[in-house]
Amino acid sequence: MKTVAILATLDTKGDEAAFLRDEINRSGGRALLLDLGVVGEPAIPADITNAQIALAGGSTIEKLRGAGTRADATPAIAAGARKILLERVAGGEVHAVLGLGGTQGTSLCAEIMRALPYGLPKVILSTSASGDTAPFVGIKDITMMFAVADILGLNPFMRKMLANAAGAALGMAQNEWSHLPGKGSKGTIAMTNLGVLTQGAMQAIKLFHEAGYEVITFHAIGAGGLAMEQMMREGLITGVFDYAMGEIADWVFQGLRAADETRLTVAGPLGIPQVICPGGAEHIGLLLRKPNEVPEAYKDHLHVFHSPIVFAPRLNDGELTRVAHEITKRLASSTGKTVFLIPLRGVSRYSVKGGPLENPESDRVFFEALRSTMPPGVDLRELDAGAEDPGFVGAAVRTLIGMIESP
Repeated sequence: MKTVAILATLDTKGDEAAFLRDEINRSGGRALLLDLGVVGEPAIPADITNAQIALAGGSTIEKLRGAGTRADATPAIAAGARKILLERVAGGEVHAVLGLGGTQGTSLCAEIMRALPYGLPKVILSTSASGDTAPFVGIKDITMMFAVADILGLNPFMRKMLANAAGAALGMAQNEWSHLPGKGSKGTIAMTNLGVLTQGAMQAIKLFHEAGYEVITFHAIGAGGLAMEQMMREGLITGVFDYAMGEIADWVFQGLRAADETRLTVAGPLGIPQVICPGGAEHIGLLLRKPNEVPEAYKDHLHVFHSPIVFAPRLNDGELTRVAHEITKRLASSTGKTVFLIPLRGVSRYSVKGGPLENPESDRVFFEALRSTMPPGVDLRELDAGAEDPGFVGAAVRTLIGMIESP
């Protein structure tokens, strides 16, 4: 029997939570009801009370009720629910988590769920799911369902929505697939990719598979690289082929692929073998207000339109030097098992010979900035090839496997 933990404010969503509980139990699962409410008295009994959650979060329900607003009480409730759920998930007692709410309830449920491990089913029935869900989901595998109507009392439509949400969470809990390496696999390789590197990425996947490794590829447009590094923290990754560095270039110049200040700082301290390539770092990506219109600030740059609304200008020498220094600064914590490979004939399909952003002189400036500031704990190597050339990709794969399998 699979257990679905239900996150709900029982002072305002008692009827809806009771319906979810009964639907999960009726369908052959077991519901575990957590009360996140702090304003009023719960309309139905909880399996884990708000008092227990407040205590786990370092407070008391009496203090939280005197905090002034529900928002003031949120940090302690979120911390307590996270602690309780993490313990139960680790003990095999919870197999999925289901939340519901409007903007406040969704924010609270999502904050709790973002702390839970990848692979654990996480579902939120929300009135906020028809807009931008990125602030709620972040980099975690949270499924958001649009409630359409306000979650305020039971009616024929809301019963159907609640039943769908319950069925989704319980169905996910019942599947037996694991996100851990499969039988016979030597481990899991994390690889970043961009559209300007896809042919090389496909070659790498084939080579890793032939060597007995599985590969998770991350689209390096901000959330992708950050999710990859969170998986490293959670112990899911054996080795890293960080093929795409556009997330750093865009962080420096506020492009659409920007990650954050932690990107490229995780594998080194964890001791995870990594091979890094500055793929796609010679240009940035900008989202246009008007299709196919060159922004005024970049009219003097080489450029290409990645799509009608995604503009890709090549960075000039000074800008590339800033990107290089940002990359090497972030690698300062790497002490062994880190190899940085420079493809001397172009770092993406755009900048190799014949590409729309080809500029060998500017490449040399970029590469010299990388060489002159690379930390001593990083093994810097250069290959006379483009980033997607089979020789370059093969060398990257062999290098990473060699680090993983060396004693």
